[in-house]
Amino acid sequence: MNKIENICIINDDDVYAFIVKKSIIKLSICNNVTTFVNGEDAFNSFKNNLNNLPDIILLDINMPVMDGWEFLNEFEALNIEKKIAIYIISAHISEEDNFKANNNTLISGVLEDPTDTDTLLKITGNILAK
Repeated sequence: MNKIENICIINDDDVYAFIVKKSIIKLSICNNVTTFVNGEDAFNSFKNNLNNLPDIILLDINMPVMDGWEFLNEFEALNIEKKIAIYIISAHISEEDNFKANNNTLISGVLEDPTDTDTLLKITGNILAK
């Protein structure tokens, strides 16, 4: 079975990040899972290592330091050529956030928290099918 090389979880909820990371490992759909607790840490890591960007980003909207929208603004300014599937994660997405997500070309979709294994299989399958 083909695997995604790298999935990145950007979420300040340690429990969410732990559960999703364990699910990804158990499903054996990815070679490497990285996690960050805020957008700033993730952005700085990506900016300093443009040759090793993830294939999928699971991005929380509401985080301290740099939230998901701020991360997307900074990330977009990097003008990265690699197509990265970015999924917004939220337990309670507002109508405004849903509108912003659906009108942002960087965002591949919106996922509800908690993210189940069927959803993880579906999004990785979509990437591998391309």
